Amino acid sequence: MDLESMWKVFLSKIEIKLKPVLYQTWFKDTKLIELNDEFAVIQVPYDVHKKHLQENYGEIIKETFLEVTGSIFKFEYITEEEKNKRIPKTEEKVEKTDSIFESGLDNRYNFDNFISGNSNKFAKAIGLAVAEKPGSMYNPLFIYGNSGLGKTHLMHAIGNYIMSTSNKRVLYVTSEKFVDDFLNIYRKNETSNFKAVDNFKRKYRDIDVLMIDDIQYLEIASKTQQEFFNTFNDLHNKNKQIIISSDRSPDDLKKLEERLRTRFNWGLTIDILPPDFDLRMAILDKKIEAQGITELVSPEVKEYIANNCTTDIRKLEGALTRVFAYATIMNGSEITLDLAIEALKDYIGKNIISKNKIDQVIQLVANNYNITADDIKSKKRLSKIAVPRQIGMYICRVHLKESLPKIGSEFGGKDHTTVMHSVAKIKRELKKDKNLEVEISKIINQIK
Repeated sequence: MDLESMWKVFLSKIEIKLKPVLYQTWFKDTKLIELNDEFAVIQVPYDVHKKHLQENYGEIIKETFLEVTGSIFKFEYITEEEKNKRIPKTEEKVEKTDSIFESGLDNRYNFDNFISGNSNKFAKAIGLAVAEKPGSMYNPLFIYGNSGLGKTHLMHAIGNYIMSTSNKRVLYVTSEKFVDDFLNIYRKNETSNFKAVDNFKRKYRDIDVLMIDDIQYLEIASKTQQEFFNTFNDLHNKNKQIIISSDRSPDDLKKLEERLRTRFNWGLTIDILPPDFDLRMAILDKKIEAQGITELVSPEVKEYIANNCTTDIRKLEGALTRVFAYATIMNGSEITLDLAIEALKDYIGKNIISKNKIDQVIQLVANNYNITADDIKSKKRLSKIAVPRQIGMYICRVHLKESLPKIGSEFGGKDHTTVMHSVAKIKRELKKDKNLEVEISKIINQIK
C-alpha cells in the first residue's frame, strides 16, 4: 500500500473506535506523509493537534497502526508549515547506532496491570510521576526490593508510558547486558575498537531515559563501574532520566564504588515490600479474571494460595498457574481446595513452610506487643517497634535456625548485619532480664 491508502485504512479503523465528534475534531484532517523503519510522520492541521494526539491518543494510534502495518512505530506530528521547512527523516544522515534502535521494553507491562496495595502503591505513584515528566524530578530513581516483587514490571511500565506519550528514546537493559556490551569493546580487534567504543557511547548516551535492572550485579565488574560512572554523569548532566533497580538499597551495595552509591542517592530511593494478604488476594483475583473463570475458583482456594505464597509475586502467580494446569490435566476438574492442595503439595515445599513460620513469628510478636506486622517490617526505629522486631529476629535465628539473609528478607528487606546485631542484643538482654525470657518463651510456645 502507498502512504495515502495505508492512512485511509488506519482512519477507517480509528473512526469505528471513537465517537464521531472526536474523530472529526482530531483525526479527519490528518495525513501520513512519511514512513521509515522507525518513525511514522503525521501531518496535522494545528499545533494543538500535536500535543493532544500525543497525550490522549498515543496508545490507540500505536495499536491501530500496528493492526494496519504489522509493525510498531514511533509517531511524529507536524503541521504543514513545519513540513515545508523539514528534511525528511529518510534523507537524514544520522547514525544513531549501526542498527535500528531497540528499547528493550516489554509492552506487556504497564501501569494498568501493575496491581498496587500498601506495599507498593507509593512506588507506583512515584513511577507514574517520573513517567509523566522524565528528567525533571526524582533523578535518578532507585527502586529496590527482593526478587519477584514487581520492580521490573514497574520499570517497563514507566518506559512504555514514556514511549507512548512522547518521542523520547528509552533504553532498558539489565546490568549484565551493560557489562557484556562494555566488554565487547575489548573483544574487537584494534582496527574496529574505536568504532566499538563509539557505538557503545551512542547506545547508552544518545538516549533520553536509561533503565538499568539489577544493578547489584555490577558489584563483580569493577572495571565496568568506571564506565557506568561516566555514563551516569553524562546523562545526568543533560537532565536525562536514569532509573535503577536492585535487590538492596544503595547503602547496602558495599562492593560498588562509593561515588556511585552517592550518586544513586541524589534523586529518590523507594523500596517495594513483600505483598500483604489483601494485595496477594487482589493479584490472584486479577489473574483469575483474565482467565475468565472467576466463578470456578472458590475463596478458600485463593486464600490457601495467598497464605502459602507470601513473599514473592512470581511464586504466587506460579502457584495459581500450577493449579489451573492440574485442573486441566484432570479433565477440567472443578478447582476445589482439595485439588489445590494436591496440585501444590510439591510446589509448596520446605522453603514456603519455613517462610510461613517466619511470618507466624512476626504476627505473634506483633500481637504480643500491640503493633502490626507491617510495623515490624517497616524502617521505623521507635523503641516500641524496634525491640519487638529484634525479638522476632532472635526467635527466627535461635529457635527456627533460619539464615541471616532469609530473616532479613522476611523482616522487610533488612541487611543480614542488622539481624546479627538484633540477635546479639537480645542475647545480652536475656542475661539481665528474666521477664524477657518469659515473654519470648510464651511467643515460642505459640508457634505451630
